[in-house]
Parts: sequence; C-alpha cells; structure tokens
Amino acid sequence: MTTRQNLISLARHTRASVSVFVRDIGHGLLVTSHNTLALVGLAVVAVLLVFSSQPGLRERVESAALGWLSARQEARAEADGGNLLLATAEPEAIARATATDPRELSRQQAAVAHWLARRYHVAPEPVSRLVQEAWAVGNRAKVEPTLILAIMAIESGFNPFAQSAVGAQGLMQVMTRVHDDKYEAFGGTLAAFDPVTNLRVGVQVLKECIQRGGSLEEGLRYYVGAANLAEDTGYASRVLAEHNLLNAIAAGRALPASTATKPLREAASPPAAEPDQVALLR
Repeated sequence: MTTRQNLISLARHTRASVSVFVRDIGHGLLVTSHNTLALVGLAVVAVLLVFSSQPGLRERVESAALGWLSARQEARAEADGGNLLLATAEPEAIARATATDPRELSRQQAAVAHWLARRYHVAPEPVSRLVQEAWAVGNRAKVEPTLILAIMAIESGFNPFAQSAVGAQGLMQVMTRVHDDKYEAFGGTLAAFDPVTNLRVGVQVLKECIQRGGSLEEGLRYYVGAANLAEDTGYASRVLAEHNLLNAIAAGRALPASTATKPLREAASPPAAEPDQVALLR
C-alpha cells in the first residue's frame, strides 16, 4: 500500500473515532441533563411539599425575601440621591391612622364631629373616628356617647398625648399606673396613648365610677378624683355643660362653635388628692 493510501485510511479512521467520541459525549450530556432536570424537578416538588405542610416556614421565607427586597430598594433610593420618603416608604402606615371620613358617619354623628373639630381646632377625620368609637362603645357600655366626648373635651381638649401632673394620660386622662390592668388586653400601658384604646379604657373607668357614685354627678366626682373632697372646682358642671351642648348638636340645633373651654389639665385643676385617694378614686 502506498503512502498516500495509508494517509487516506488514517484520516478515515480518525474521522470515525472523532465521530464516535462526539456521539458518546453528546449522549452522555443528554443523559446527564435529563437526570439533572429530574433531580431539579424532584427538588422543586420536595420544596413545595415542605412549604405547603409548614405555612409558618413559608411566611418566614416570604418575610425574609420581602425584607431583602425592601433593603435593596432603600439602598438604591439612597444611592439615587437620598430620597427619604422613597427610602422609608411604608404603604401599611395608613392602617395605623386614627381617622375616618366624616361622610361615613350618620348625620347625627357627622354634625357632632364637625362641630367638635371647629370648636377644638382639630382635624375632622380623627375626631370622626373618635365620635364613631364613642357611639359604638357608649351603646355597648350604656353610657351616652356625648358624655364620653364631653369628658374628652374637658379632660384633654382632644390631645391624645396629654398628661397631668399626677400621671393621668391620654384623651380621657386615665390614671395609667392605677388602671394598668385594664391595658393588658391592649398590649400594655403604652396603649394609653392610642386614642381608641384610651377611649375604651376611659369608658370602663367612667362606668365603674358612676356605679360607685350612684349618680352621674357623683360618678364624675369619682372620675376626677374629688369624691372625698369638699368640691371639685366645677369639673362636673363643666362636663355636663359640654354634654348638653353636644346633645343639642346631635339633635340638629345649630350652635356657634365658640372658643373651647380650656382643658381641665391646662385650667385650674381640682385640689390634689392624696396618693391613696387617687389610686382609689381614679
């Protein structure tokens, strides 16, 4: 056989070997990819089964993922120029707002809310929420809603962060350290500064005071801590006067929203009761 024929034969054998090698490699890759896809599928099924059987785990993973995405968004926002609102955006914040559209109230409640807003120079939306809550809680506790609102007006002037010298706190100026047990259902005493919680606790305290006093007037004296004192410096009469005004507004009368009476905690307070009397009476 000539040298040329040998080269041709060698080339043929080489091509055949390379073809077999490539075919074997391709087959091997195909088998491996099939096996890999099968493993991936099994892993996905296993993960889905675990997540479906353990909802708590799913929630934790989702929370972690959302936290990571939020952190990335905040980092990008800061890198893009320090937009504080974009970096600290919290769409769920609206759920914490103590506010209601006055148009969602009954005509009677809306009239009271708008009048109080003008009289005490506060926004109608948060006052509307308090009016709504006063009606709901008052009807349940058998306490007139307008009396509840009158006490808030005289006690704090609708300032949810008010605090007296003796430690009465919030809209209805409840003695938090005395009635701390009443705040347990709301997560603790810091809830005294949540307007709706303070209203609910205050109504319970007011109801107990009226029951103890035997009448509304005496109950108010207990509420302000003056039951064992000679006089309450006009507290009960001020609350009842405000109560009468609110009843007139609720009944449809048009009364001017003149300058509000100063809240009790800014005006001359009743004579200070002894600490043990405060604990017993307030």
